[in-house]
Amino acid sequence: MQSILIIDDEPKLRELLARILKLEGYRILEAESVKSAEFILQKEEVNLVLSDVRLPDGNGVDFCKIIKSRYPAIEVIVLTAYGTISDGVKAMQNGAFDYLTKGDDNERIIPLTSKAFEKIKLHARIKELEHKVSRKYSFDKITGESAAIKQAIELARKVAKTDATVLLTGETGTGKEVFAQSIHHESKRADKSFVAINCSAFSREILESELFGHKAGAFTGAVKDKRGLLEEADGGTLFLDEIGEMSPDLQAKLLRVLESGEFIKVGETKSSKVDMRLIAATNRTLLEEIKTGHFREDLYYRLSTFKITLPPLRDRKEDIAILAGYYLEEFNLKCNGKVSELSGGLLSKMKELNWRGNVRELKNVMERMVILANGGILSEDDLPIDYRLESNEANPGLSLNSIEKAHIQKVLIITQGNKAEAAKILNIGLTTLYRKIDEYQIL
Repeated sequence: MQSILIIDDEPKLRELLARILKLEGYRILEAESVKSAEFILQKEEVNLVLSDVRLPDGNGVDFCKIIKSRYPAIEVIVLTAYGTISDGVKAMQNGAFDYLTKGDDNERIIPLTSKAFEKIKLHARIKELEHKVSRKYSFDKITGESAAIKQAIELARKVAKTDATVLLTGETGTGKEVFAQSIHHESKRADKSFVAINCSAFSREILESELFGHKAGAFTGAVKDKRGLLEEADGGTLFLDEIGEMSPDLQAKLLRVLESGEFIKVGETKSSKVDMRLIAATNRTLLEEIKTGHFREDLYYRLSTFKITLPPLRDRKEDIAILAGYYLEEFNLKCNGKVSELSGGLLSKMKELNWRGNVRELKNVMERMVILANGGILSEDDLPIDYRLESNEANPGLSLNSIEKAHIQKVLIITQGNKAEAAKILNIGLTTLYRKIDEYQIL
């Protein structure tokens, strides 16, 4: 219930206000002095304070400032018998939501209280969203217990508190952008923008315009000035994914930004200043790209001030069951799924797979299985057929027997275990089907 603390040394006025506000459904607390109000604020949950200016042991306007410093979420409405402009101005400067002249409060108190609670609700909602965002992008949301992923998280946590440039390396799908977001959200720049762009998604000309911005008339179609992502990231973090795809001339311009904090827009002659942190990522081996002339050596050493290599999923197989369970819960919620658990056989099979697309591939497979499942327990048979045919790294699992077994399993799934119907689809005798089920130990 929403709570209001009324502070006034006149008992009759407190009782009148309390009676009016109780009829609106509010929980009312009362205090006759600053001291008694402080005791209540320490012990009770209070959302709104209505305080007289003149109190036996203090001034309500000054007490408003104390309340806002100690309890920022509490709103304060100051009540005065004199309605002086100076009191009202000072109250607002001290953080009061508003002030009322006694005598007017009976008419205005209800709508003003309602507005104050609207603000309280809005601030609570903002705090809730901020908490969700911080949890979404915190390192605690990176799932895994393997030594490899723990080491990467430990390095990222340490560098997050600094302004150092970070280079994230690793195969596609290992979670480089997730790490970049976590580094930003645990940095001193967390309240500023996190701006991300994939360098491989644009031509050289468009990428330059996107990064540096342009002046009107700089090229055909540039009808007005455009802010670049460098400006958008000012004060915050710029994440350049697939930086190995950037052309050498743009690499030179980026190097200048890192060294001087200055850049020149396309079509502009004077430079602009920017203060941003750079996090770059690549799935390429940049040292090899340097040898072939595709990447600047000076930029590489500037980027790799702090390098973190994210492990592929095949090197952290102990995390597969944890990740699968996490995505099961996520897609049960998103897709209205009713899958209760993953079978031991399925988890064993998942650990055998190569997962060339890493965590991203595992996530996509889990989503597909949850969507197609009818609830209950997910088993190895729920894996897409090409995953069921794949065995471990040493055995590709493409023998005739393994293919035949997988096909029979698939048909039995389609017929929901009806062996007579399955035999017709397979165009074999029912006795032959039973023999093969026994031979391949199909459950």
